[in-house]
Amino acid sequence: MPIAEAATESALDFSALLRAAQLRVTKPRLAVLEELAKHPHQSPEALRAAATKRLGAVSVQAIYDVVHTLTAKGILRMVIPAGSLPLFEISHHDNHHHLVCRSCRMVIDIPCVVGEAPCLEPSDDHGFILDEAEVTFWGLCPQCASSKNAVSAGHTTRAATAVKATGKRDPAKAKAEPADKGKAAPA
Repeated sequence: MPIAEAATESALDFSALLRAAQLRVTKPRLAVLEELAKHPHQSPEALRAAATKRLGAVSVQAIYDVVHTLTAKGILRMVIPAGSLPLFEISHHDNHHHLVCRSCRMVIDIPCVVGEAPCLEPSDDHGFILDEAEVTFWGLCPQCASSKNAVSAGHTTRAATAVKATGKRDPAKAKAEPADKGKAAPA
């Protein structure tokens, strides 16, 4: 089974995907792929934490070896939003782009803006043979936008307080709830 075909199946068979790439099927590789199938756009550190929960002790080096090998084989795609650590996602070879929240750094896949790769062409290609254009749209996700609007309007929410205090927001806890009066919002 070709790698691109295995990577675009709706029910991914990760063992077959690894074998198609002529790679051994190992527990760390499977753990990384399973985590990225559920939660794309993860850093190696987040993947290590998830693999450790599944498998017990997994070294940082093992995870870096996994992501670099799978990226080299075209199974993973590395995404590096400006000012961020490298993030990884399963490569579906579908020419998609990304939305990135400036506040919480959540990354979302979006379809290509204009047709086939490279989808955008520079005014002067300087003799390069172009095959891809990476497009990243930046802004505020709905939760961060509403939290920032609430703060600017004088209505503090738990999410807004957490964003203001730490500069980060957990996308899983995206609901903005009113902060209890007289209590500090949890960080």
